[in-house]
Amino acid sequence: MTDKKITIPKHVGIIMDGNRRWAEERNLPSIEGHHKGYEKLKQAPSWFFSRGVSIISVYAFSSENWNRSRDEVNYLMKLVKIAFDRDLDDFNQRGCKVLISGRVDELPGDLPELCYEAMNKTKANQKGTLNICLNYGGRAEIVDAARKMIKNKVAPEQVHEGMIKKYLYQGELDDPDIIVRTSGEQRLSGFMLWQSAYSELMFIKKYWPDFEESDVDLILAEYANRKRRFGGDGQ
Repeated sequence: MTDKKITIPKHVGIIMDGNRRWAEERNLPSIEGHHKGYEKLKQAPSWFFSRGVSIISVYAFSSENWNRSRDEVNYLMKLVKIAFDRDLDDFNQRGCKVLISGRVDELPGDLPELCYEAMNKTKANQKGTLNICLNYGGRAEIVDAARKMIKNKVAPEQVHEGMIKKYLYQGELDDPDIIVRTSGEQRLSGFMLWQSAYSELMFIKKYWPDFEESDVDLILAEYANRKRRFGGDGQ
């Protein structure tokens, strides 16, 4: 059991970076890195949930990733289909609630239907929430929120931060307490731009395929040592 004195983040965001570089350093095709990264994604949520974290948001595929090679994009979409066709039952049996954030309806083939089916099938699960950011961009999310407010004829005087949050892809989720990026890169790359205003940031040098359960403990220990001020004294 975790020591009660340790502050556990409720929501952890993860930018799963480094799959391609992991493969390149091993003289493997990039799809091998993505495969290894996906296998890690299947494991990681349970590591966090078992330590008291309630929500994991992962950056799975950005709206800019469509610019990659056709073969790589096709393989990534194949992995998404595998996740919802073959592995959803495993997530469901573990009590994991699956949410999808992004422009779901623009995904190819039957992926939009599979995404909605995954969310519906797991909506009652309570062991932890896995929020998969798919065809996602932080600026696109804010644009889509504005469009929805306009479509719903929200009056200017009704627009405030709480209203905007309500119209985000998964507006009911708490903002991430800490956002972790693997691979050593130190930027958000458009990940949860609205929600990350006061998130703690942590950058890990190892690539995502090398992420281990022990890294979860390092993240939680680092978070426990941070003093969050939310713009208050010592900003």
